[in-house]
This record gives sequence, structure tokens and C-alpha cells, in this order.
Amino acid sequence: MNILQKIHREQMKSDTTELNVGDTVKVHNRVVEGGKERIQIFAGIIIGKGGLSKSQSITVRKLSYGEGVERVYPIHSPLISKIEVTKRGQVRRAKLNYLRSRVGKDAVTVKEAPRK
Repeated sequence: MNILQKIHREQMKSDTTELNVGDTVKVHNRVVEGGKERIQIFAGIIIGKGGLSKSQSITVRKLSYGEGVERVYPIHSPLISKIEVTKRGQVRRAKLNYLRSRVGKDAVTVKEAPRK
């Protein structure tokens, strides 16, 4: 096994849940301000996934005061304390770029997946 692969395997988080495009999530992000550390929550819809293994990332979109806000989070980053799935979505696309042109409640509405 390659040395680089061993380092990647050690740094990967083992407690990551199954994340899919269309899911509504809460990303708990650690923020360091001065000497203090706090958790900031960013709640929105996953509109895209990218990368492989260690470099895997998700793009999360939410509406804030009528303005769309998107953030890209590396899943295995030490600054991410946890990613909590609040609602499973059922979509037929790999990237939900069409949500960018929607306004109001339509911009955050995705069909809910059936329960298993």
C-alpha cells in the first residue's frame, strides 16, 4: 500500500453518514475566533457532491433573507464536527443547479424520499 494512501486512511472520518444530493442537512462547523472556539450551524440542501475518498466535498445551499447562500464543505475536514441529515430528498439529478434560478419557497423544496 502506498504511504499516501495510509495517511489518507488515517485522516478520514469513520462516522460519516450516507449523504446524497437533495438531502436537507445541518453542518456543524467549528469556528475559532481569537482564543475561543464555537460551533456554527449551516442548514440547507445538498446541491452537489464532488471528489473521491479523502477529498470528498459537498455543496450546501440555503436561503438567507431572500438571498441564496452556498458553501462547499470538505466532508473529512477536522473543522466539521458533524453533519446531521434532517430530511432525505428524492431527486433525479446529480447536481441541483436548477435550484439557483428558483425564488422563494420553490428554491428550498425537494420531493421527500420514501421511508425505508
